Amino acid sequence: MEKLLVFAPHPDDDIIGCGGTIARHMAHGDQAAIVYLTSGESGGLSYNPAELAVLREEEATRAAAWLGVSEVIFLRQPDGYIAWSKELMDTLVTVIRSRQPSMVFLPHDREDVRDHQQSCQLILEACKRAAGPWFPVCGNQPWRGGKILAYEVWTPLTRYNLTVDISDYMQKKLTALGEHKSQLADIAYDEAVQGLNRYRGVTSGAGHYAECFQLIKILFK
Repeated sequence: MEKLLVFAPHPDDDIIGCGGTIARHMAHGDQAAIVYLTSGESGGLSYNPAELAVLREEEATRAAAWLGVSEVIFLRQPDGYIAWSKELMDTLVTVIRSRQPSMVFLPHDREDVRDHQQSCQLILEACKRAAGPWFPVCGNQPWRGGKILAYEVWTPLTRYNLTVDISDYMQKKLTALGEHKSQLADIAYDEAVQGLNRYRGVTSGAGHYAECFQLIKILFK
């Protein structure tokens, strides 16, 4: 059984980047937890930040449930200002060690959104720390057994080495994304990702719809 740990800078990044893959794993009896670094409180002008944070956490929880995921974690970092801090790094390492995932998902490092870039760097560093014999405040069970996969959201991957056929789960992905009504009101993310996943399916030959990932290999000492 696979244990997925999905990191998303904002609510909806997880669905856009790897929602079909998550649904596929859940349908096969695997486990998953989704960690949102922010609550997306800066993602719209129709609400004040506090109201939008509550709304987007509710949307993310409902969207995850459509995929079959019941464990969602909100770290409530400032949306648009994700930055290195001892508290955040310790939290990330603690989450990784406590879950002992076999697969870690994160946005790729060439994403054209600063929060996505920062999240990638922070989570990769947290994975390194989680694997080593250091930082006992984060738990005393090192994590060494997982794959790290980078997904695409705003910026398509120029190089990828893993393609997942999500043809049977595309509708479930779109239904889950539809729960993020506060975001779809301004930008048609659902149309964009359906087009991208169709393109990936055609060009890779994996299926009618596909999600692509950069499988990152990190050598732990």
